[in-house]
Amino acid sequence: MERIQSAISKAREARRALDPQGPATVAADPAATSEARPAAPQERAVEAWSGLMEFRPNEHVLERGRVVSLTSNAASVPFDSMRTRLLYLIRDKGWRRIAVTSPGPGCGKTTISLNLALSLSRLADVRTVLIDADLRRPALGKTLGVSARHQFSDVLAGKADPARHLVRIGDSLAVGTNCAAVPNSAELLQSPNAQHALDLVEETYQPSLMLFDLPPMLVNDDALAAVTLMDAVIVVAAAGASTAAEIDRCEQELASRTNVVGVVLNKCRYLDKSEGYGYDYH
Repeated sequence: MERIQSAISKAREARRALDPQGPATVAADPAATSEARPAAPQERAVEAWSGLMEFRPNEHVLERGRVVSLTSNAASVPFDSMRTRLLYLIRDKGWRRIAVTSPGPGCGKTTISLNLALSLSRLADVRTVLIDADLRRPALGKTLGVSARHQFSDVLAGKADPARHLVRIGDSLAVGTNCAAVPNSAELLQSPNAQHALDLVEETYQPSLMLFDLPPMLVNDDALAAVTLMDAVIVVAAAGASTAAEIDRCEQELASRTNVVGVVLNKCRYLDKSEGYGYDYH
């Protein structure tokens, strides 16, 4: 035994003589050994993020759905402007969960949500999670072109791991879609299981921002049930369809439960260039 130990010692000394900064020296550093410190939350989040199934949107599908923010271009400018203003607010206020709703159906809230999320995804230092919370009429998956039968409502109900129902677009956007409508959606959205599920997503993936495509405000009580879980909400109104009274009612009801970021006036086809960018979405 002594001869073996002596031989090992001589071999180590020979290696040090040949390479003073070699493996023997490096191994002495605890951070470089197999007993290194546990991964920090952000490091674990990066690993969890990279483990999500990757999805590459079809540009033709996006174009049909009026989704224009996958790349930076003239049509994405209004959403990039919205992105910049929203990031300033969430950093200033410490907000993380932002909901998007509308007074009624057909205002384009899903399109706005997805365009905003894709605009955010082009920022390397911002990780965004977009979740379809319009459980009675889920449209996010169809608009995006996701064919897999994901059901993020199962995550909200505590029945499934988030990783099974999230897809990753690029390096900084994850999307949770639903392939079917959900009964008792208002009860689910305000349940302790939903709160726990969202906390789990935040803890696991450490997103900079979570966006939620909520149902319309004046159709059912789902949006009011969900906004109690949110830090703030954006209201999308449709020019020529949403009335001032409807918008005012939405703002008042939402303001009694959470913060209202503002109103996005959508489908403005005839704005003068001095009033906007001349595109359909503003």
